[in-house]
Amino acid sequence: MTPSVHATAIVDSDARLAHDVLVGPYAVIGPGVDIGPGTAIAAHAVIERDTSVGARCRVGVGAALGGDPQDLKYRGEPTRLEVGDDTTIREYVTANRGTAPTGRTVIGQRCYLMAYVHVGHDAVVHDGVVLANGVQLGGHVRVGTHASIGGGTPVHQFVRIGDFAFVGGGSRVPQDVPPFARAAGNPLRLYGINAVGLQRAGFDPCVRKALQRAFRLLFNSRLRVTEAMECLQREGPQVAEVEQLMQFIATSERGIPV
Repeated sequence: MTPSVHATAIVDSDARLAHDVLVGPYAVIGPGVDIGPGTAIAAHAVIERDTSVGARCRVGVGAALGGDPQDLKYRGEPTRLEVGDDTTIREYVTANRGTAPTGRTVIGQRCYLMAYVHVGHDAVVHDGVVLANGVQLGGHVRVGTHASIGGGTPVHQFVRIGDFAFVGGGSRVPQDVPPFARAAGNPLRLYGINAVGLQRAGFDPCVRKALQRAFRLLFNSRLRVTEAMECLQREGPQVAEVEQLMQFIATSERGIPV
């Protein structure tokens, strides 16, 4: 069995397509592209170069993947874009390759990128992430596992969004969003833990309760965040998720909204 490539599509001789890949009308597949089994590339999509797309992915109409990074320091050095298995990339999504500092841009497995999303150079989007229509990720952004970002949200370069965080649509994100948190607005504010998301993900009630208490102490008490962190540390070992939250805050370079 050979890939099903529409007669109007252009596939470079250096591209490697699994046996059952579907390529739609007027799509362009460039050099150094690897496409895994069961993946479908829709009409007018462009996968420019040096990009790997995993198994059972869907790439929508007009998507543009693997283009040069939008970085004035880029001088043509070889870099890549990597897309994991079972990821859906909808219409007119753009995702650029990396630059020399990291060498790659990564979109994980089982992600869902809705129409007009942009993933900037050197960004890392971990597994299970949902990016709604028009989300714009700057360069070097990190989006944690199973995080969700609402539509029309720009995320500043080098910002981190933690695991299972939820960012409301239309927000502007210039600072790090802690794991398990809800954040929204312009200016961005925290609104407690992502209770619905954690419940749907099957987090134990005891873990959710411990996270709620930690959030109250860190962000809704009269203590400064540093003082609240010291208080939690004095209490001794916390559940793993609270420890993860504390580590995220302690290593934040862009600061945490309150």
